[in-house]
Amino acid sequence: MIWRDVTLLALCNAALISAQDSASVFSKASNDSLLWGPYRPNLYFGLRPRLPKSLTTALLWSRVEDFNHPSNGMRFTCEQNEDMAGYGWDKYDPRTGGVQTIYDKGNGIDMETSFVKFDEGRAGWGARVKGTVREDAEPSLGSQDGVKEGLKTAVWFTVGAEGLSTLDVVGAAEGKELGFDRNVVINGQTTDLGDFSLTVAELPGKNSKPHHNHPSYNEKPLEHTLIHSVQVPEEALWQSKPLVFSSLKTTIDAYVEKYTQEQMPPPWQTYTLQDLPGSGNFQMVQKVFEGDFEFDIFYTPAKVSKTPSSADLTKEINKVTTAFDSKFKSVLAPSRPFTKEDHQTFSQSLFSNLIGGIGYFYGDQMIDRSYAPEYEEENEGFYQETAEARARNQQQLEGPYELFTSIPSRPFFPRGFLWDEGFHLLPIVDWDAELVMQILSSWFNTMDEDGWIPREQILGNEARTKVPQEFQVQYPHYANPPTLFMVLEDLLDKVEGKKADAEVAKVLKPWLAELFPLLQRNFDWYRKTQFGDLKSYDRPAFSSKEAYRWRGRSPQHILTSGLDDYPRPQPPHPGELHVDLISWMGMMARSMHRIASYLEESEDAARTAKMAEAIRKNVNDLHWSAKDKTFCDATIDDYEESVHVCHKGYISIFPFMTGLIGPDHEHLKAVLDLIADEDELWSPHGIRSLSKADELYGTEENYWRSPVWMNMNYLIVRQLLNTAQAAGPQQKKATKMYSSLRKNLVNTVYESWKETGFAWEQYNPETGKGQRTRHFTGWTSLVVKIMRMPESPRDDGHDEL
Repeated sequence: MIWRDVTLLALCNAALISAQDSASVFSKASNDSLLWGPYRPNLYFGLRPRLPKSLTTALLWSRVEDFNHPSNGMRFTCEQNEDMAGYGWDKYDPRTGGVQTIYDKGNGIDMETSFVKFDEGRAGWGARVKGTVREDAEPSLGSQDGVKEGLKTAVWFTVGAEGLSTLDVVGAAEGKELGFDRNVVINGQTTDLGDFSLTVAELPGKNSKPHHNHPSYNEKPLEHTLIHSVQVPEEALWQSKPLVFSSLKTTIDAYVEKYTQEQMPPPWQTYTLQDLPGSGNFQMVQKVFEGDFEFDIFYTPAKVSKTPSSADLTKEINKVTTAFDSKFKSVLAPSRPFTKEDHQTFSQSLFSNLIGGIGYFYGDQMIDRSYAPEYEEENEGFYQETAEARARNQQQLEGPYELFTSIPSRPFFPRGFLWDEGFHLLPIVDWDAELVMQILSSWFNTMDEDGWIPREQILGNEARTKVPQEFQVQYPHYANPPTLFMVLEDLLDKVEGKKADAEVAKVLKPWLAELFPLLQRNFDWYRKTQFGDLKSYDRPAFSSKEAYRWRGRSPQHILTSGLDDYPRPQPPHPGELHVDLISWMGMMARSMHRIASYLEESEDAARTAKMAEAIRKNVNDLHWSAKDKTFCDATIDDYEESVHVCHKGYISIFPFMTGLIGPDHEHLKAVLDLIADEDELWSPHGIRSLSKADELYGTEENYWRSPVWMNMNYLIVRQLLNTAQAAGPQQKKATKMYSSLRKNLVNTVYESWKETGFAWEQYNPETGKGQRTRHFTGWTSLVVKIMRMPESPRDDGHDEL
């Protein structure tokens, strides 16, 4: 067995409490305001509460003027390669709502989806779906002189009820004629939400509906709102698109039989739901429009006597967006020289997409708890043994788990990533510290008895559809950078010092006291499982305990480090020591010391202070190469000697990035010289991941072998600012570097955003172009904090816009 026996609790970490009750220190009002949201971020617009076995909604649409568009152009899940000119939240606050714009070039329509909460969610919510024909839309079929007003769009809104729930279309059971331009009212009930109604409403006469002369129009006029109620297996409720297509196919087959393929109705009549309103756990509502359109959706708890009106919704949307602007100006407004209106719009967009990418996930996940002896990684050639162990496929489904988390990318990575999450929360902590605490609680509540947190949380079948099978399994001996502890330090910064936030302090202390045992368990798990071998080799160091090695590497990758293909010692050896991991552990020990001190846990504070100091000294003793004048990984050579392997790049400056090198540190000058060297790491677009002089620069996958990454650059620019603000021999140099790097980073992301409509996963160091995953509004959104930083290190204030 590895490190400890498997226990029943470790295997059955399924009895999870709801995110609504994840910590007793959060008030009911706070939980109510976060109950509902666009918590299905993998969809262009998908609402649900952060409750298991509850209600889920989705929006789908397509241009319907030919027989190809609905098959190839129906929008549902966010996808990388759909013909979009950009999309995302323009302004969004999880407690109140906001406005999203989807620039659907392929369908010739821009969709605006607004979502707001009435009375902080206690009176339900409203959503508005607004379609505007694009100026560059291709003319509709049969239009004269290129007129685009006739563009026809079908829109579907689906509602699914999980668990012991009911959904009934009002009036359907009595066989009533539901009429034209009707408001659709669906009454429902779930265990957690109680009784409620969902209303889909449009103002009579406001929208144009397509007409035609085919006899099918008399059977199913398109002024009619169509409803199809079905009962489907619960595991299929998330599959709105296949369920809609199934209903459409029944309609199409009936038309073919009645009219033949040669005499079919026009596409906008053909692609319509069966009109079968009634009871069922899945409700599909369809509207077909010509030109611009607008309709509203209201969720109203039974305790609320009256459903809000469209006028109420308009008023609330204006109120929410105005409040967002005001709060953004005081909390995250950019500083000089980024004070133009375009920069404000850019910054608001990135932040809104980051915080609007928060999702709620519930389901099982694949975990290999075989604790195969190969996973000890003790032998040379261990990477071959572990590959064979993984190939035995001893993983099993565990759960259900739940997770409340932000995500890196809605189209490509719509799930929780442990090392990404710490970076995501750094801008959010300035906006809403208690929201951040709730997300952190959710992450730490997925921890098993040993202290392990799965590094990639792929919960349920819907999440697994976005992940290749070979990456789905999680292993309880694999770590990930403990970035959540960076966020804990930022929270402490908010309650300590001259600008202490009393409101945050009121919640932070009891919350940390409640969380502290889990933090200790997680910290101890890293120390037990990721230790490095000092005893077997002659490695003089201040401490005989503080050395670390990532488990889970292969000759090509250390996926667990987050720096996937970054060059490492070859071949892999069980005696390796990794400078990035010991740096993370130093940050973690410092964070634990600060938390223990804040909670007045004197014994733990003293213990972790000693660990932090030992790590700082061992970073020098084990990883500084006097020959290369940089920090390096270490390995064991053919003569059983410890040697440094130096690939200058991000790992070389990790001790600096994680705050282990102070303004008087003996190696600070060499670190800054490396960063500033244009032949090594410095580029006009940010700091390269690998030195331009390295023989592996830009080779093979080139994932972490040249590109500029905003999460690493944020750590660099933050430490440059800290160095520039402290007295020391490198203050002047750090000041100059800080100012230049800050401008370079902001301009890189901003110019690419202007050109493409998206934030990107990484940026080309030669051209500044965005690369890899687009709509990567996870840690790339750290540019919002970079813009907020002062123009000068000696400037404590921020410009008012």
